[in-house]
Amino acid sequence: MQEIYFAIAQGKQLLPEELKQLATAELADIQRAKAFNITPETVEDIIIARSQRFQSLLQQNVNLPDIPNRLELLWKLWLPLAIQLSQDYQANGRPIVQGILGGQGTGKTTLAQALTVILASLGYRTLSLSIDDLYKTYAEREHLRQVDPRLIWRGPPGTHDVELGLQVLDRLCYPVAGELVAIPRFDKSLSQGAGDRIESQTVTGIDIILFEGWFVGCQPVEPTVFEAAPPPIVSEFDKRFAQDINSYLKNYIPLWQYLDRLIVLNPIDYRLSKQWRKQAEQEMIATGKSGMTDIEIEQFVDYFWKSLHPELFILPLIENPKVTDLVIDINADHSVGNIYKPLDKGE
Repeated sequence: MQEIYFAIAQGKQLLPEELKQLATAELADIQRAKAFNITPETVEDIIIARSQRFQSLLQQNVNLPDIPNRLELLWKLWLPLAIQLSQDYQANGRPIVQGILGGQGTGKTTLAQALTVILASLGYRTLSLSIDDLYKTYAEREHLRQVDPRLIWRGPPGTHDVELGLQVLDRLCYPVAGELVAIPRFDKSLSQGAGDRIESQTVTGIDIILFEGWFVGCQPVEPTVFEAAPPPIVSEFDKRFAQDINSYLKNYIPLWQYLDRLIVLNPIDYRLSKQWRKQAEQEMIATGKSGMTDIEIEQFVDYFWKSLHPELFILPLIENPKVTDLVIDINADHSVGNIYKPLDKGE
């Protein structure tokens, strides 16, 4: 298929046999076809329209993420998803919020960057907002650590200014004509790596909000599940910490109520996050910068698994079609795997 993608990118028109080949490939991937509403009756029209947009995008020389197989990703995921978002925006007649849930190394930033560029080329004003941008200030988090010394790192529920997030999303989703909205931004490098809030970004007239983060959309679970929780939730101290973070998570439900859609970037094995973090730190150390040791990384990742364990909080979303609209599997090499919608129990 790469030859066909490249030919389209070069401005060539689809030959009948190439159209048939693409149509066959689209329908063969049953899960992805269903996710993007592709049927035998519509497949050729969809491919023709997509190829035209595909060609136009590349001829505009837009700043798409420079990663391996980006033509394939543009064809199979980025462009169909952007089109789907634009259609949802038109159907709603108001700004929409696309939630993107994914841990480190799953490609949240890459996906958001690609969607922003493509949607801009289609005429839609798009804003990326991270749950990280809603962190409490450094001073507030230092006070929080005095109240609860277990919150040693920023990140888990309880370390964000939820009220600020609600105010921002409300003003974005229900805008007043011409009103400027201040978008909070956070710099992780400040305060000796503890991070702090920086000057806000001012926007107006946003059509699509990409709201991403490592637990965006996660729902509280029954406290009893922690009695038989998976490692590293082992000790009574761990279980109590997990239960308390689960309680903090309830405060985030009003934020999730602004989500019109939710994508889950799902590692084929959640334990890959440790491997990915070690690789990232080793690459950073190789450039002469400081980084964490493997032992420090183990402790760091375990801390987040103790707060919101993937088996308890992410797996239910992957299996819940009422909450999640799209699941994108992420392979060990960071490449995109299966793309699908969670199935209803009756399907």
